[in-house]
Amino acid sequence: MALALKAENISKQYRLGQVGTGSLSHDLNRFWHQIRGKEDPYLKIGDSNDRTQKGNSDYVWSLRDINFEIEQGDAVGIIGRNGAGKSTLLKLLSKVTKPTTGRILTNGRIASLLEVGTGFHPEMTGRENVFLNGAILGMTRKEITRKFDEIVDFSGVERYIDTPVKRYSSGMYVRLAFAVAANLESEILIVDEVLAVGDAEFQKKCLGKMGDVSKGEGRTVLFVSHNMTAVKELCSKGILLNQGLLDYQGNIANTIFEYQKSSQIQSSYLHSGSLDSALGNENIRILEFSVKPLNDGFLDIDSGMKVKLKFYNFQENINLDTTFELRTYEESVVFHTGVLISTQNNSKKGEYTVEFEIPKNLLNAGNYYFKLIFGMDQKVALFIANEIVGFEVENVKIGSNMALLPGIIRPIFDYKLQTP
Repeated sequence: MALALKAENISKQYRLGQVGTGSLSHDLNRFWHQIRGKEDPYLKIGDSNDRTQKGNSDYVWSLRDINFEIEQGDAVGIIGRNGAGKSTLLKLLSKVTKPTTGRILTNGRIASLLEVGTGFHPEMTGRENVFLNGAILGMTRKEITRKFDEIVDFSGVERYIDTPVKRYSSGMYVRLAFAVAANLESEILIVDEVLAVGDAEFQKKCLGKMGDVSKGEGRTVLFVSHNMTAVKELCSKGILLNQGLLDYQGNIANTIFEYQKSSQIQSSYLHSGSLDSALGNENIRILEFSVKPLNDGFLDIDSGMKVKLKFYNFQENINLDTTFELRTYEESVVFHTGVLISTQNNSKKGEYTVEFEIPKNLLNAGNYYFKLIFGMDQKVALFIANEIVGFEVENVKIGSNMALLPGIIRPIFDYKLQTP
């Protein structure tokens, strides 16, 4: 199988707060080293791209020493947490920006959809932008004309095709942009989180089109998304990035498993220290949050779990509520439930505790995390905590069956049988 893309030791370095290479002294120093045949001195410094910590250098490596090969016809999912370097990698592969070190070899034309409306001119109509965007992607006017009706039909914006795109909604924007990128005859299609915009029907349509492009037409697809279900459905191979480094590459199931392992958060949060340093803001501070088995042992399908939240409320005389949203690491919502803590505008300043149980034989084996939303009048968010605790539910066998069964829930029903 012929190669479509090859990355050889590619790295990308940025200087924080600067446009261009930085100060004149740095440029002169770089030039002096270059004419003497020496290595750029600023390649030897720089922090990794960890957004949670304050670095010691103005230089940050968004990517560092990335190597991989992608064959023609592969559908590759690129996954990782925010700040891992996914979008930077796609920009390098799309030749929007150049790597600081290393090189990228490509075989064929590339169509990329990196951000909603990239390459669109807001004052021009949808029709004009189809031709403009196609030209930017390297297509001839004849090619675009031949595909025009198919593009418009796929996008579903035929009624507004002669309207300036500045009047389009974000959903219409991305429909037309995706339709151009996917329908023009490039050998490589690069898509960054297009499914974040648009309704469920259009997301399904996008996945179907990308599947057709990869499997049916033999073109190469690179897909970045936080939706693991979509990645699993579309892609056969995966690349996992972590703080600018290539953490894992292999088949998509193993790549997602490694991502989930690296994403695991402790199943309990207990704050120690001053109240002001607890997780939260001027409205709410979280003191404790835990997910534990109902009895001793570890969390599995049979254990059930006890959820406990302790927090400090600073808002007096409001209707206070707390919402618990449980999600899988594939970003599927398991449930979204809440409790009204005060209903007569009578909340008090002080500590509150909320506890509830998730019954055994409800959740299937897998990785989950909680999102907490503290609200007022069930409308105004006082504080939102994403991925505050994560936990893994272990599998248990049913009779002789030790396989992991499909589905998010795995209930045991009381079956009533009538036999001859």
